[in-house]
Amino acid sequence: MVFPTDENVLVGLDRADDAGVYKISDDLALIQTVDFFTPIVDDPYWFGQIAAANALSDVYAMGGTPKTAMNLVAFPIKTMDIGILRQIIQGGVDKLTEAGVVLVGGHSVEDKELKYGLSVTGFVHPQRVLTKKNLQAGDRMVLTKPIGTGIVNTAIKAGMASAELTGRVTNLMAALNRTTAEVMAAFEVHACTDVTGFGLLGHLAEMVSGANKGVRVYARSVPVIPEALEYASMGLIPAGAYKNKEFREAMVVIEPEVDRARQDLLFDPQTSGGLLIGVNGAQAVDLVKALKQAGVVESAEIGEVLAGADERIWVV
Repeated sequence: MVFPTDENVLVGLDRADDAGVYKISDDLALIQTVDFFTPIVDDPYWFGQIAAANALSDVYAMGGTPKTAMNLVAFPIKTMDIGILRQIIQGGVDKLTEAGVVLVGGHSVEDKELKYGLSVTGFVHPQRVLTKKNLQAGDRMVLTKPIGTGIVNTAIKAGMASAELTGRVTNLMAALNRTTAEVMAAFEVHACTDVTGFGLLGHLAEMVSGANKGVRVYARSVPVIPEALEYASMGLIPAGAYKNKEFREAMVVIEPEVDRARQDLLFDPQTSGGLLIGVNGAQAVDLVKALKQAGVVESAEIGEVLAGADERIWVV
């Protein structure tokens, strides 16, 4: 299959990334992305918030600023109260307002399964575009949100999670990566992506693949939701985690001392996770400090980029 091409496409289908980037002028490029999914939580309003934060995250991961958005809705109008849709959209609108993004339209269809999300357009300077594929030897990897939302959501569906934990994880998923993007703009960041359905190691594998680099991950430095580690120890693992592990197991070498529960968390599919940042090694400590001072309090340095290393991820 042959796709249309254009010399102004800076990031497109030839180098799969978090979003597409199109150069408008020497100092302006558009970032375009789209994302939608079925409900992650029972509360319609919070579902809208999470879906919006998740869609906006791709723009932040590319080093850009989101500016406009359009709703994408699939709704079972014959079997579900329209008031639920109003709550979902209100959640999305409130999250867009928080991000300083304008809703300019959208499209809806009737469907048996409820789905909601957004297409988002953002701005970035053409020379400041961040991609997954530019890790440099000596870079340090920084993660800005704890992992484990997939496991906790599994526990919520099973009726095992407390109201306090449910609220805490819901707020975590709904939190924008806006502050992270603003803070990291002042540092020498070489590569970035957001952590979502492929899990931490799955998205890190995308950064490593074809880069002639490897990454050493310090398992106990990775921020986790404490309860998720407990649930993982009980075997409460979503199917997606096993699929993620199977897909990338050839690239990942895990040392025996890393316990099984923590291994499972590293492959746990996330919803609206944090940013995974490859930053100049000499600046990593200052970046984490600046993120925490700005309110991204669970940010942590979790690993280092190695020259060569057979394009593998070493978990120790």
